[in-house]
Amino acid sequence: MRRVNIHALLAYAAFSITDASVKAAGGGHLSVFQMAFIVNVFAALAVLFTRHPGERWRDFWRTAHPLAVHGRAICGVVASLTGVYAFTAIPLAQAYALVFMAPLFVTIMSALVLKEHVGMWRWSAVIIGFIGVLLVVKPGHEAFEGGHLAAIFTGLGTGTAVIILRRVNGKVKTTSVLGTLIAYLLLVNAGVMLIHGAIVPTLKECALLALAGMSYGLGQWAFVSATRHGNATQIAPMHYSQLAWAVVFGALIFDEFPDAVALVGISIIIFAGLLTVLREKMRGTSGPIGKAATVDNADLGHDAAENYPPPIPK
Repeated sequence: MRRVNIHALLAYAAFSITDASVKAAGGGHLSVFQMAFIVNVFAALAVLFTRHPGERWRDFWRTAHPLAVHGRAICGVVASLTGVYAFTAIPLAQAYALVFMAPLFVTIMSALVLKEHVGMWRWSAVIIGFIGVLLVVKPGHEAFEGGHLAAIFTGLGTGTAVIILRRVNGKVKTTSVLGTLIAYLLLVNAGVMLIHGAIVPTLKECALLALAGMSYGLGQWAFVSATRHGNATQIAPMHYSQLAWAVVFGALIFDEFPDAVALVGISIIIFAGLLTVLREKMRGTSGPIGKAATVDNADLGHDAAENYPPPIPK
């Protein structure tokens, strides 16, 4: 149990470093597509070492569920690009609060798309979590910018990816899910760069984006280790440590200080998530969990070893 918690905390810390590094590299002359391309090159190099035993990367394109795999990859591309923009455009705490709407989207789509029975506990968690998001973002009191909308799409992309994988019930290979996603990310971003042109990044930008990619890869390793020794109800609470990292990195690096109302909202979001985890634990089940990450926002399904993360942010 302790090993699972430590590895999960390390994973989410690494994912938070990824997002903070992308934010630090943004705001300059690099486009979202170029930043995403550089990050994913380094992420791909690191993810190559997280291959599931018994699977080969060269066979990633062979799958019995191509529509699900490609659909999930498209969601990952949307989540990745909108995540990069969101984390570079708005404060970290606000971005995470909106990205953390992914579990809310999963609950809603579980009822509408998968026709699952969603009880009062989960609907209550959706409502409570949404109230927390409103307290952090404070629409009407503060300007609602493009970065806020992008963060919502990041959460929506992540949630949709979860639903897609749940429809195939974990019957796709890890290498197919991640290999196809990485291929899409590299090809889409490279294609846009060729059309609109690329700019030579500075040494600082290269270092930050390389750190973002490698942190994501190392986070994958730690996350896979956690999922192989624990279940969703053990790992899910560690997910909310990212909101704490958002506050810490925002204050120390970006001079972003959430006010008291925002801190209350963050606490409410954490409570809403843990409420669902507690309910699933009481029922003896384990639901999907995810991460907010710029590169590939997480989507775990029924078998975490088969469906470990794509948000990326996610």
